[in-house]
Amino acid sequence: MAQRGEGPDFIEALARGLDVIRAFHADQPRMTLAEVATATGLARPTARRILLTLEELGYVRATAGVHELTPRVMELGMAYVGALSLWDMARPHMEQLVAATGESSSISQLDGSDIVYLARVAVPKIIALRVQIGTRFPAAATSQGKVLLAALPPDRLDAALATPSRSGIEPWVRLGRRTIDTMLREVNVRGFATADNELAPGIRSVAVPIRDARGDVRAAMNVTVNAAETSMKTLLDKHLPHLQRAAGAISSDWALWQSRPQLDLPTPSPTPV
Repeated sequence: MAQRGEGPDFIEALARGLDVIRAFHADQPRMTLAEVATATGLARPTARRILLTLEELGYVRATAGVHELTPRVMELGMAYVGALSLWDMARPHMEQLVAATGESSSISQLDGSDIVYLARVAVPKIIALRVQIGTRFPAAATSQGKVLLAALPPDRLDAALATPSRSGIEPWVRLGRRTIDTMLREVNVRGFATADNELAPGIRSVAVPIRDARGDVRAAMNVTVNAAETSMKTLLDKHLPHLQRAAGAISSDWALWQSRPQLDLPTPSPTPV
């Protein structure tokens, strides 16, 4: 169950509804009422009412007592992605990057101590972990996460690392805080980050920042390879320059989009009666 708010305006019913939506995931896309209640820690009558409400709203469907999310749930996440206009700007550059490297590329942002994937162009290669839009991984074990953590001021970094991961993934390599701090300083000096068999064995990646018009890091973009096929030298010498150019182009497009003229339409005059 998600961490609960403490403010006087906190709506428990809404939080419980979101708990139910988050209970469904790739490894368990269909659940009975009992399974939903167990996964969320809710009483069965409460879970039942929430499922019925979500079904009436079109976010859940039920067949023979088994519940699953509908594609309408994508509206909740895509509203955020669409508001950034990031995917529309990133897609052509990501496609060119993947064509040049022959490897998959993704864009993510930070959420607590996790990264969340916002965009991805993949190639059909076998990797240890499945990745799709909305996938969460522990940030400190990923190249994208290191880039995003390195951009945080000290107080926000402390808060992020103190937040429990909601990814459900146990990193292959666990790093202590002193090691993380040293690693993030190196990322800021180099301008990119790497992860070598840290999240899971066989996964190697390099990531760079995507910046907005003010130069602030708003997202991270990576190239991911199979460690058995691609050495770190090849990743850095061959793929990193392509990645840097693609991320630079996306950052430039984003800056232009942010600086677009904003039209203030005049308020219509009252119609005479």
